Amino acid sequence: MSLASILAPSLLAGDHANLAASARSAAEVAPWLHIDIMDGQFVPNLSFGPEVPAALRRAGLKTFFDTHLMLAEPQKYVEAFAKAGANNISIHIEPAYDHRATLARIRELGCQCGIVLNPGTPASAIEPLVALVDLVLVMTVQPGFGGQPFRTDMLAKLGEIDGWRKLRALKFRLEVDGGVDLATAAQCRAAGADTFVAGTSFFKAADRAAFAKAFAAL
Repeated sequence: MSLASILAPSLLAGDHANLAASARSAAEVAPWLHIDIMDGQFVPNLSFGPEVPAALRRAGLKTFFDTHLMLAEPQKYVEAFAKAGANNISIHIEPAYDHRATLARIRELGCQCGIVLNPGTPASAIEPLVALVDLVLVMTVQPGFGGQPFRTDMLAKLGEIDGWRKLRALKFRLEVDGGVDLATAAQCRAAGADTFVAGTSFFKAADRAAFAKAFAAL
C-alpha cells in the first residue's frame, strides 16, 4: 500500500527578503518545508546556512524541516543542521565520504536521514543504503538552480527504487525534487513517489491552499 502524499514547498523559491513569511505561508497548507543547502562547490550556487532554519525555529515555525544538503562534505555539517532544528537531513551519494557513518550520525543526532541521487547517477549507487534511510530523494533536475524543467527520464528511476521498496518491504519515503507541479507530480506518483518538493509552482500558485489540497489528493 502506497504512503499518503506529502507536499514539501521549497523555501529556495520563496521571498528571500522575508523567509519567515514564506515559510509560514507554506506551513499553513503543507506538512513539510524543504530547505535546500548549497555550498557553491558540489552545486554551482549558494543558498542557506544553518542559521536560516535556526532563525525560523526562533520565529515559531514548528513544521517538519526537510533539509537537503547539497554539499561537497556534508558529514562536517550534519550536527549544525540538527542543532538548527532539522527534522530530516538528506545527503548526496555522489561526493566521496563515509555515507553509512554520516547517515548513522544523523540518526544519533535525533533526526531522520535520507539519501539523494542526481539525474546522472544510477539508482544502483544507493541500493546498498536504502534499508538504512527514512527517505530517498530522486533529483528530477540537475541541482543548483530553481525553475528548471522536469526530466521525464527520471520516472524509470523512481519505478526501480519503488520496486526495491516493495520487494524488501521497506518503509522509506520516495521524494522528487525539480520541476514538480501538479502534472509532473501525477506522473511521479504513478511511478511510486509519495513526497513532492515544489518550489516555483507552489509560490507562484494563485491559491496555495488549493494547490496543496490537490497534492494531498494524489
